[in-house]
Amino acid sequence: MATAGMSGRPPFPPFTRDSAMQKVRLAEDAWNSRDAEKVALAYSTDSRWRNRSEFVNGRNEVVSFLSRKWAKELDYRLIKELWAFAGNRIAVRFAYEWHDDSDHWYRSYGNENWEFSDDGLMGSRFASINDVPILESERKYRWVLGRRPDDHPGLSDLGL
Repeated sequence: MATAGMSGRPPFPPFTRDSAMQKVRLAEDAWNSRDAEKVALAYSTDSRWRNRSEFVNGRNEVVSFLSRKWAKELDYRLIKELWAFAGNRIAVRFAYEWHDDSDHWYRSYGNENWEFSDDGLMGSRFASINDVPILESERKYRWVLGRRPDDHPGLSDLGL
């Protein structure tokens, strides 16, 4: 079990409802920064991902993957919501909005399964994602790029 003096990424497993919700919001905030180097620090150096049909191994590949992702998915805004948790695992559902370089907008829906080591770093991330074209007028995420404001509705509140 991790202690307060231990290096790592709090909150640490085993998760409570509150600590799992905090972990989800911290992940959402990091991804909304679109800073691949910063985001990668939440993952173990030997982390394993499946993102759609792509397999990513290790922190260096995470940085490369995220850099490519955010170069393609412009004006990216994400909301994550806790789905379930037990021990060192958390399941989330999410939706994010973005547009391509031709200004076609999308909302991408998905689920992720996360597994953490005792130091709070994510060792495994498995994501399934579907993209749905939307009109610019159908966007629901209109906050200034960066962290979602605390008073902005979450997925359930938005009916997503």
